[in-house]
Amino acid sequence: MIEIIFEAHGTTYDNEAKLSSGWYDVELSELGKRQAKELGERYKDEHIDAVFSSDLQRSYKTAEIAFARKNMPIIKDKRLRECDYGDSTRHPSEEVEPLKAEHIARPFPGGESYEQAVERMRSFLKDLPKEYNGKKVMIIGHRATHYGLEWWIHHTPLSQSVITPFKWQPGWRYTLFEEIK
Repeated sequence: MIEIIFEAHGTTYDNEAKLSSGWYDVELSELGKRQAKELGERYKDEHIDAVFSSDLQRSYKTAEIAFARKNMPIIKDKRLRECDYGDSTRHPSEEVEPLKAEHIARPFPGGESYEQAVERMRSFLKDLPKEYNGKKVMIIGHRATHYGLEWWIHHTPLSQSVITPFKWQPGWRYTLFEEIK
């Protein structure tokens, strides 16, 4: 069994400009940096064995800011990235959001599908028990990371996840009881 806490990365300059970043490596905004500090405060008294983040700076810098004082191991993993929007990267969110349902199985032109993004998450979850069985970990990632957790642990259909408007909350908790096949 592995306890998993998922946290979304802090707000970025693209979020503030209402652009869909995908794999574009955008920086945290000043608000995002404050949110990262608040994340660290929320967990200051909770034991976490490791923090995983995508290799995109909005994710790993959220982790670094949040847990800098705790000398927490922060492990970057490319499999935790957002969906690759390909040719739609950095297009207005109001343009990209309605396209998501069309790209569950079919890749965004020049990018990937949500099924491909969730398959990356399966690979990550398959590897997690090798070193973290019986532990508590945090994953700081993106909406596609969250969709993958919902799919593999709660069996929430992608067709439901990708059309549900994102509503921030202070952490989602999961328990990985069995090995992902």
